[in-house]
Amino acid sequence: MKNPIAKKKSRPGRATPDKARLAEMIEEATVDAHDEGEQALGLHSMLEQHLTLPFDTTILGVDVTVERLDLTERNQIVAICRRGRERQRIPLADLPLPSPAPEGAEWIDAYRHWIGEG
Repeated sequence: MKNPIAKKKSRPGRATPDKARLAEMIEEATVDAHDEGEQALGLHSMLEQHLTLPFDTTILGVDVTVERLDLTERNQIVAICRRGRERQRIPLADLPLPSPAPEGAEWIDAYRHWIGEG
């Protein structure tokens, strides 16, 4: 049986699912969706279910904690990042992942593929 985690490495240090697996994941998340907004909501829901939060990462040389995810009015999924008392929303497509990546990071790959970034 073919391994759903392909040998392809689009992000340094970790294997990402192949395109067929990403398509399956997107289909699973969006099966009942009627428009782009509902598709984004489905992907957000799968991320909420599968991605282990919080996790630490580095953005522009600054250590931050990814506390949660949010869905904007424009159907973009963003990571709510914290450093001390400061918080900032970072588009999930732009979020650098730590190594090792948190459990469920393959759903970030699926989201990036859905928006055409992966």
